Amino acid sequence: MIIPIGTDITPRKRPWANHILIAVNVAIFLVTYSPQYQIIRGQRVMVQALADWAIPFMLNPDSIGLHQFISYAFLHGSWGHIFGNMLFLYIFGRNVNDRLGHTRYTLFYLAGGIASGIGHVALHQNPVIGASGAVAAITGGYLVLYPKSLIHVVYWFFIIGTLQIPAIWFITFKLIFIDNVLARTGQNIAYDAHLAGYAFGAGILLLFLGTNVLTPSGNDLWTMIRQWNRRRRYRKAVADYDPFTGIGKNSKGPFKTEASQPTKQDKRVHSLRNEIAQRMNQRNIPAAAEAYLDLMAVDNTQLLPRAYLLEIANQLAGQNRYEEAARAYEQFLENYGSYDYADQVELMLGLIYARYMNETQNAKQHLQAAMEKLSDPGQIKLCREELQKLNE
Repeated sequence: MIIPIGTDITPRKRPWANHILIAVNVAIFLVTYSPQYQIIRGQRVMVQALADWAIPFMLNPDSIGLHQFISYAFLHGSWGHIFGNMLFLYIFGRNVNDRLGHTRYTLFYLAGGIASGIGHVALHQNPVIGASGAVAAITGGYLVLYPKSLIHVVYWFFIIGTLQIPAIWFITFKLIFIDNVLARTGQNIAYDAHLAGYAFGAGILLLFLGTNVLTPSGNDLWTMIRQWNRRRRYRKAVADYDPFTGIGKNSKGPFKTEASQPTKQDKRVHSLRNEIAQRMNQRNIPAAAEAYLDLMAVDNTQLLPRAYLLEIANQLAGQNRYEEAARAYEQFLENYGSYDYADQVELMLGLIYARYMNETQNAKQHLQAAMEKLSDPGQIKLCREELQKLNE
């Protein structure tokens, strides 16, 4: 068995909306939980979990009321039921609350409960209660916002221990695929309501990020998809392309075939890339940086190897050429965003935008992304202070 107990991300602000939702769920449980038992075949069996007056608030496909699509999500059938749902809501809801804000988070939670209820009613006729569908929506939202974060889990099989699992793997495979697709063993578990909740939560936040309703952080699933697509297109374009000649063998479009003669631009690109490689090998970084700027003026789609591009960006920043440095850092993050030290690049880029270019929105985006990835307390404090200045 594997149970999550926390994440490696700490909310920047106290997630009051999440705390209130947990408190409301617990309060309603205490008021409505009134188990009734019968002796069946010599065993004491629970035949009804809720007080009689609370029964009409379940989501019952045979007698649906619109209010049920919200009320059912605040009812629970056992202590284990309420504890499990509130544990997951506490773990995953805090950071989603922090990112969305209190009002949007509350509406997102309620909408997740409605969506999961619709998913259940569309496929089943039995009544359903519980916040698990709404919590699944929150968890799906967490997957989109923080796919690279680490989930702290407790496991016990033959031994008991703890480990950390990346959120994208734990939520996608353990919570969604294994628990709700592969291992459908519980008769009283609303698996399809859970799946509808996950789909709603992930889908809505991807839509928000894709349409800039919610500003991408640089570390979310939308950014990962965009970076993957850029790398895919780049790999396809340069599959037969020599990065230091600028000429392809079998490519179509901007690159030339063997039979065609290189254009003046091709020759210039070839010359500049060779010059950059030569200067970098000589450790003449300033000269390499000048050649890089010339290359971008000729063809700004050209991409240097990772180490070259990062050193050149650092050189430009050290020369106080902030606009050129920012463009180089942006190109680095777009193409090498999974690099181990991308958090340092995010931090540097955020500081450049904030302190030297007066681009507040870009500064916030990169500083927030850096703060979510950084582990050094001093750098995290620096990000927090800089963001505070930008918000004043």
